Amino acid sequence: MRSDPAAATSAAAVPPLLLAVRILVLVVVLVTVPLAEPHLGAGASGTGGAAALGVTAISYVIWLLAGRREHLTVAALAVLGVAGGVLAGLSPLSTAIAIGCVATTAAGVRLSTEASLAITAGTVAAFLAAGLATGAPAETLLGYPLTYIGFWALGLSRHAYLLRAEQAERMLAEARRARDAETQAAALAERARMAREIHDVLAHSLAAVSVNLQAAEGLLAALPAGSPELAKAIECIDRAEVFTRDGLAEARRAILALRDDAPPLPDQLSALAEEYRADGDAPVDFQVAGSPRPVAGQAGLAAYRTAQETLTNARKHAPGRPVRLCLQFSETEIAVRVTNPLPEARPGGPLAATGSGHGLTGLRERAALAGGTLTAGPADGEWQVCLRIPA
Repeated sequence: MRSDPAAATSAAAVPPLLLAVRILVLVVVLVTVPLAEPHLGAGASGTGGAAALGVTAISYVIWLLAGRREHLTVAALAVLGVAGGVLAGLSPLSTAIAIGCVATTAAGVRLSTEASLAITAGTVAAFLAAGLATGAPAETLLGYPLTYIGFWALGLSRHAYLLRAEQAERMLAEARRARDAETQAAALAERARMAREIHDVLAHSLAAVSVNLQAAEGLLAALPAGSPELAKAIECIDRAEVFTRDGLAEARRAILALRDDAPPLPDQLSALAEEYRADGDAPVDFQVAGSPRPVAGQAGLAAYRTAQETLTNARKHAPGRPVRLCLQFSETEIAVRVTNPLPEARPGGPLAATGSGHGLTGLRERAALAGGTLTAGPADGEWQVCLRIPA
């Protein structure tokens, strides 16, 4: 019994028209054979014909209902071939030959060459034994076996066609997968190239701005002191330097997330927690739950931005309060949880009024683009933010 994919394909999906033809063949045989000579039940040949017809009908129905059950299919076809051969030998002038033709053809299509050959040989042998016993004409004894062998060869040709079609489908699927892999590799290479170019441009431009700001600060510091405008100008330059350094650092992080050699997400979040911890505003506890694994660029960047924005919000609205940052890996997703105690009734720190007020909205939009969800709100005396992304 063969186990190639073509067998499974032919076994699993029989076209409705072919099934109708098979049922029609059985109906025609059951209707016409009893009308042919010898009549069923008349003498030894009639009794044998009736028994063969009954076994044929039962095995035929079992074969039709066998479906994917290969062992049942082989047994049904073997019995069907032998019973059909005996029935054709006992009633050579009827439509009984159709049963053997169906059995040998189906065996050639569905089974291995060895198994189908054995069923065909059994059909021919059963016919010759019954035909010789009843004195069938010589031309019948020669023509029927050749017919069975011809239908078996037809089944083998059908099997070869199905096998080639299945192989062609597999090769086409493999070619598509290879093309998709090449396309993805090319996209990743181009993305890495663009990341390098943008990084170099931003690093050069922002570094030049920083140098010029430092030079301007030096020139202003050399002017006579005491002017409020001068102090204001120096303050603005100091602030611009901070923004420049922070902007360059953020650009590097964002571009790094687009590259193939980006650090693992746990390392990125650990560095972020250490950075906020070093500022001394509030203790930050970072934990990793589950088994870490590589995370796609967009999902990783969304997770990093969520942690960054949430830590900033905690610093703005609950200064000095401890913050817990947890990165959790499960089988189907990653989750970033940030919690901190709710601030007291007094207003937040001096940074509470800064920002546009749309940080959480932007994080929800970013999460949606990555295929995830973000929830935020008070619970159990804490402010909780949770990002979930399939990964």
